[in-house]
Amino acid sequence: MNSSNSSEKINNDSIDDIGNRSSVTIIGLGPMGKAMVSAFLNRGYEVTVWNRTSSKAIELVTKGAIRASSVNEALASNELVILSLTDYDAMYAIFESVSDELSGKVIVNLSSDTPEKVREAAKWLSERGAWQLTGGVLASPSEIGNRESITLYSGPSDIFDAHRKTLEVLTGTDYKGKDPGLAMLYYQIQMDVFWTAMLSYLHAVSVAQANGITAKQFLPYVSEILYTMPKLLEFYSPRIDTGTYHGDVEKLAMGLASIEHVVHTSKEAGVDSSLPAAVQDVFKRGIALGRADESFISLIEIFKQSGAQP
Repeated sequence: MNSSNSSEKINNDSIDDIGNRSSVTIIGLGPMGKAMVSAFLNRGYEVTVWNRTSSKAIELVTKGAIRASSVNEALASNELVILSLTDYDAMYAIFESVSDELSGKVIVNLSSDTPEKVREAAKWLSERGAWQLTGGVLASPSEIGNRESITLYSGPSDIFDAHRKTLEVLTGTDYKGKDPGLAMLYYQIQMDVFWTAMLSYLHAVSVAQANGITAKQFLPYVSEILYTMPKLLEFYSPRIDTGTYHGDVEKLAMGLASIEHVVHTSKEAGVDSSLPAAVQDVFKRGIALGRADESFISLIEIFKQSGAQP
């Protein structure tokens, strides 16, 4: 079955009727899954739940959730099935033995993985008569149920439109297109920025503490740096897109000198310098390629060269 003819497959129920159904199945009851179940229960939905470790459902059952005794029962309970798992391999582990039960189901997979694995999973589900909506949740469990939080979605547009109302019980929605891997791509590149930035913050706090400065004392200064970032990104984005790397005050050679001082300061403080040293290595590779007088944003060309060596 191809997603292109998905509209023809749901003729027995109008899209509006499907979207207004107030029941859902959730598989995976980690912190995120539990938060999702609670959000639906709070909105009056009938929620069927299943988890490999069934004891994780006990608290939710006391709140009104229905615990399925098997994956088959969980799938049979609702057309809309939301997955909150570690990765896509976990989906296969759960569904492979019950693949005959997937026909006609809409699988909203909110697990994290790579865009290519997501596309492969969408094809696998399509071959079994199911539709996949990919989701990338840009929220913590405590933010589930808040429309100001956002989940990125991609997959068949008609299927998304049919279930949008239900999905917006969890968070606001941002539909990125039909390509099932696109929502995951947007999600992962944001995680790229998030985790790298958070680790740089933790490293800086480590150096601060080694010198008697608390995280609280450092907070207004790091906040000020982060406050300037949107304007910097706005300035650099068009230059990156056009490949305009001429150096102004932010020449690569100057950046290398700066990050070298960060590395030395870390070592003087007795703090692991591997994180800034990795940044230093990228700067050195750029210099070795003759980019010393270009802007530091020219380092994007280093990242584009898979496995590139100086």
